[in-house]
Amino acid sequence: MPRRHLLPKAGGDRYEHPGTAMLKQKLMWTVWPAFLGACALELLVFALIDPQDIHLGGRALPLSRQGVYTAAFFVFWGICMASSGLTALLGTSSAEINANPRVGGDARP
Repeated sequence: MPRRHLLPKAGGDRYEHPGTAMLKQKLMWTVWPAFLGACALELLVFALIDPQDIHLGGRALPLSRQGVYTAAFFVFWGICMASSGLTALLGTSSAEINANPRVGGDARP
């Protein structure tokens, strides 16, 4: 691939495809707000609920408080990532969705 179609990477003479840079940017648009949302949910939920009071199937959870906090954070983060990802997908134009990055044009035969 000719270098004129590639973007220089920061801090070196390596080059990357413009689509890769955009993918990284969109990933950060999804992951960072999800992280902040998970932090807010963690604060709100555990300000009201003590992890030791949570029961599953009539029995107390076999995790420590810190284990419950950690597991809940990753569950909240996953839910928020799904939400942010759906928002990013719905905000994508039809031209971006239908583009074939290998050809640089329309994916239709």
